[in-house]
Amino acid sequence: MGLFDKLKQFVSDDDQNYIEILAPISGDIVKIEDVPDVVFAEKIVGDGVAIKPTGNKIVAPLSGKIGKIFETNHAFAIESDDGIELFVHFGIDTVELKGEGFKRIAEEGQQVKAGDPIIEFDLAFLEGKAKSILTPVVISNMDSIHELIKLSGPVEEGKTPIMKVKK
Repeated sequence: MGLFDKLKQFVSDDDQNYIEILAPISGDIVKIEDVPDVVFAEKIVGDGVAIKPTGNKIVAPLSGKIGKIFETNHAFAIESDDGIELFVHFGIDTVELKGEGFKRIAEEGQQVKAGDPIIEFDLAFLEGKAKSILTPVVISNMDSIHELIKLSGPVEEGKTPIMKVKK
């Protein structure tokens, strides 16, 4: 084994300690503190990032089991195969739209792979009706997370990492 093989092994071994959480929605990452809702901005329900959406669907940010999908289809919880509990919430005060603008694709209790579609939405309609379309993606079981690295920039749903987690 040459020096480069050893270096490559060292780097990739370190990377394997992190679990990547992919963007559930296309758009641009925004700091969670910038979300116009105290519950998210002050990390009351967990820590993470928000995304200013540009797409029209929300996908599973990691492989796991869908927990709760809200009746109004604007938010859902997912528990990863490695025990990370994530909460994805489209927009702020979108519950008041009573499901208008959202279409459920997945079901509660369904096993999904990262990138599988969960919810479709009408972005133009929601931009006109919602208080904010910023979409928080938070880890709700932060007590079991050792390290959280938040990424930034433009993201593509199901492809671009938004956070790296070490349990």
